[in-house]
Formats: sequence, structure tokens, C-alpha cells
Amino acid sequence: MAMEGGDGRFQSDRDGEGPLAVIGPTGDVLARIADAEGLLTAAECRRASEFRRDEDRQDFIAAHALVRSCAARLLGTAMASLTVAQCCPTCGGPHGKPAIAGFPGLHVSLAHSRGVVAAAAGFGPIGIDVEALGGRPVSAGELDSVLAPREILAQARAGNDQLALLRQWVRKEALVKIGVATLTTLSSVDLADLPLDGEGSNGQARNHGWNGLFLLDWLDVRMGAIGTVVAAMPVRLETWARAIGGGVLGSVQRPGSYR
Repeated sequence: MAMEGGDGRFQSDRDGEGPLAVIGPTGDVLARIADAEGLLTAAECRRASEFRRDEDRQDFIAAHALVRSCAARLLGTAMASLTVAQCCPTCGGPHGKPAIAGFPGLHVSLAHSRGVVAAAAGFGPIGIDVEALGGRPVSAGELDSVLAPREILAQARAGNDQLALLRQWVRKEALVKIGVATLTTLSSVDLADLPLDGEGSNGQARNHGWNGLFLLDWLDVRMGAIGTVVAAMPVRLETWARAIGGGVLGSVQRPGSYR
């Protein structure tokens, strides 16, 4: 497993070179990464300052620091040496698909949602999304814009239809970020053959294969989050969570069998 040295650099063993994803509560991530805000560029700091709620600003900072941590571990360098660049292909603004400047072969992705953040990095396309549990119910019109007809039937049969919708939403957002779907064509992507979250899903990472891609789903009720990471190869997932004694610990899910 990758370890952090005293100089802030990460060194990984051979099996640590595959895609890496990390999730955690915003406060725990900020507690683990020293001076997270100091890692951000001027453009990122300006974007962070535009959030009205301080909680949202902290989510942004944590996600942008966490994606540097993931990238640094794969590159074997210090987080402070990395620059996250974003440029919208439509308007040229400082948003859109993130990248690590100077490392075109490394792909990164990040997400944040009401107190929880996620990030991923790999030497191949990768996309990650996370959503906080307990949001507002989704209307029928919104369902039609997100779910394919077979997915709507599966969602109606699910014991928790809101959770079923969130599962398909994070999967599709991750697919958008990896570049195989768009926000305007979500309902044309049919994931009805993939299982929804059921009894025993909480706290577990579940692997699925879909159209030659590897999907890793997780659900953590205690953290209040649901998410998915998609990549061209199996992904290691780490969870950063605060221990009872106050320290922030990490648990690791190694790639398992995919179906």
C-alpha cells in the first residue's frame, strides 16, 4: 500500500500503480491533509470563495486537495508540486474536467456533495461521483430525464426507490466524467442489468463490469454517502474515516471479482 514519507512524498509498491479512489467526510479529509487550502491555485481559491455557504466551500477545498493526494501517490511526488487545471471547452472558464498540469497520461476525477468528498486518479480514463443521502425526493419528470424505461421499472420495484435512483445517478455521473455519456443523454444509458443496493450493501464496495468498463459501487449509511467510480481497469478504494479516538484512519478495498 502507498505510504506517505516525512517529506510529503508518496511511494507506492507495484500493485499500487493501478487506479486509486478515496472517499471520506469533508472534515476528516481536511484533518488528514495539512493546509489543504494552501495547495489550491489562485483560480481554485477564487472559485471556492464564490460559494455562499462555508460548508460548500469546505467541500470544494477538500475535494481539490484529495484529488492531489490521489495523483501524488500514483506519481510518487509531493502534493504541493501538483497543479489541478480545469478549463471549460465551451466558455473557457476555470471549470470542467480536471487534469494534473504537466502529466497528460494521468487521469483524475473529483466530486463533492454536502459534507462528503471523493477523488480518483489513474493512468487511464477514470470518473467518480458521490452524493449525500437524504436529499429531496425526485419528481417524475426528473426520473424520465435520468433513467431509461427499464431502469424506471427496476426503481419502482426497489424497496427504497430514492436510493435506487441515487445509485443510477452516481453511476451515470461517473460515466459522464469518463466520457462515455453526456448529461443530456442520461436516459439513453441503460444500466438496468446492474444490481441495485439491497440488504447487506451498506459498508460494502461492489464490483461490476459494464461495456468493457469496471464499475465500483459503494454505500456508507454512517457517512451518509453513495458513490461510484468507473475506470478502464479495476480500482482500489480507500475510505478515510475518523476513529473514535480522533485520528483519521483509512480502510482499503482491493479490486475484487467483476461480473
